[in-house]
Amino acid sequence: MSKDRAKKIPTPQPVRGTQDMLGDFADRFQHVVDTFDRVRRLYGFKRVEVPVIEPTAVFARSLGETTDVVSKEMYSFEDRGGESITLRPEFTAGIARAYISNGWQQFAPLKVATHGPLFRYERPQKGRYRQFHQLDAEVLGSDSPLADAELLVLADQLLKELGIAEGVTLTLNTLGDAESREAWRAALVEHFTVHRGELSEDSLARLDKNPLRILDSKDPRDRPIADSAPDIDAFLTGAAQDFFGAVTAGLDAAGVAWERNARLVRGLDYYRHTAFEFVTDRLGAQGTVLGGGRYDGLIEALGGPPTAAVGWAAGIERLAMLLADNAVDTRLDAVIAVEDDAMFDLAMRGLRLLRDNRVSADIVATGSPRKRFDKAAKIGARALISISLRDGVPFTNAKTDGSETAARAEALFRSIG
Repeated sequence: MSKDRAKKIPTPQPVRGTQDMLGDFADRFQHVVDTFDRVRRLYGFKRVEVPVIEPTAVFARSLGETTDVVSKEMYSFEDRGGESITLRPEFTAGIARAYISNGWQQFAPLKVATHGPLFRYERPQKGRYRQFHQLDAEVLGSDSPLADAELLVLADQLLKELGIAEGVTLTLNTLGDAESREAWRAALVEHFTVHRGELSEDSLARLDKNPLRILDSKDPRDRPIADSAPDIDAFLTGAAQDFFGAVTAGLDAAGVAWERNARLVRGLDYYRHTAFEFVTDRLGAQGTVLGGGRYDGLIEALGGPPTAAVGWAAGIERLAMLLADNAVDTRLDAVIAVEDDAMFDLAMRGLRLLRDNRVSADIVATGSPRKRFDKAAKIGARALISISLRDGVPFTNAKTDGSETAARAEALFRSIG
């Protein structure tokens, strides 16, 4: 053997911040997606697909040139044509771009939902990855507070159907209309400027470009200053108050519990009115499981016509982590143990019959015939069906969990004779 052949080929490792999924967590992940698809159909949200790659300008404009996502976290590269391309770090900007470039204004108000992978170069931590996955729901072309309320009711129902609503709190704030927000922004700049010498470096950088973000700073140096900053309520116009009142009235009517968080903000200027997060203490310091808000100025910032819109996103991995241990039943409806090779053809006919009738099933027909029953029993199914020869006659035996599904599987298999 040559010296080169003798060298051990290094095994490729996954990229840091990505994960492979198999078994229990993959099933939990899919359960979240399936539940989301079922619930969004109840609300009339259409499925939408947008590209994983977009021109970098889509995200630079929509997320703000000075934000950490754009300056530090985006996966951007120059393609062979010299265009700057970015792997999508979030869904909303791509959906807004598609709304403009495809002329979807004709369908307004447009209710859409999607899910899939997103990419951010950030420090991996519990429930957060560099390739991660989100659910996303948006209403484009509606300036009604009922659109905000409907999205929040949808989110609330999703969490309840996943069985994770307990211990999760909807926190809600208003950012007001453009007039309210501008007056509040000016008051915040004045307040923070007085304390400029006490602010952290990050907050100083945000003071001119993104002062609202100082309110949610985690730096201990900033907290006393942020906590003493004026609330938006003193600057709300009558129209902005009415809008927020209509959103909360809609939630109350639908039986959705909420709490006011006057420090919940969205830093970019195109955000208006409602901002919200569903939060929990079950995921450590990073407790947001679903969040969003109204972004009436985004589509215009991307070159489209003035368009009201609101939406939310939720991390699939984080939702899957909150599921109860018994939330997903991955058992097959039936497993067939072929204890005599002469029964293989009969077993295959039965297997096909079960699957044609939407009964999930598998077969154990390899290895020692005497061990196949025990092997099948370890798979875990609602019905364990064994088939063998007794005195030259096919003999079927079944063990079931007593469920209707198991009884149906047994009856179907026995019907083949």
